Amino acid sequence: MRAARWWPDVVLNDSPVHPAQPSLQKVRVQVDSGPMAARQAFDLLKRGLADLALDVEELGAIELVLAEVVNNIVEHAYANGRRRGPIHLCCRLRRDGLHFEFTDLGLSIPGKSTPLGLPVNVDVDLLDLPEGGYGWFLIQDLAKDVAYRRRGQVNHLSLRMALSKDACGI
Repeated sequence: MRAARWWPDVVLNDSPVHPAQPSLQKVRVQVDSGPMAARQAFDLLKRGLADLALDVEELGAIELVLAEVVNNIVEHAYANGRRRGPIHLCCRLRRDGLHFEFTDLGLSIPGKSTPLGLPVNVDVDLLDLPEGGYGWFLIQDLAKDVAYRRRGQVNHLSLRMALSKDACGI
C-alpha cells in the first residue's frame, strides 16, 4: 500500500496559527520502521529545515523528541520489528514554533491516549535504574500541545516545538 493513500494532511493545515514564513513549505519525511528509522528521519528533517535559524539547543531538542517518538512507534506500534510499516512525519513552521504530525499504521497506544510522562526515579542504585520509561517524560517536557488520536487504522501524534523568534522569522 502506498503511503499517499492514507497519509493525512490534517491538523497542520487547520492550525489557527498562521505560517511564519509563507515561503517555507511543509517538510515531509517517510521512513520504514526499523532500527535506523529515527536517525534517517532526523537526517531528512534536518535537510528540510536547513534554511531556518535554528540554534544548537533547538535542533538538539527537536532531535531528542523526534527520536523518542519514532523509537516508540518502532518499538510499540510496530511491535519491535514483528510488524513493519511506514512512519510519516509532516512539519510546518508557524509563528508559535514547528508543528509536527507523526502518522503510522501500527498498533494503537493502549488506552488511546498518551502516557502521563512522569519522571522516572533515578535516586536508586545504578544497577536498579530502569532501562526505559524516560521517553514520554522527555517528549512532554520538551514539546508543547502533545495530542494523540486514532482514526481508523492510523495513529496520529501531533506536537509543537517552541522556537526562538529568530527561527520563526518574527
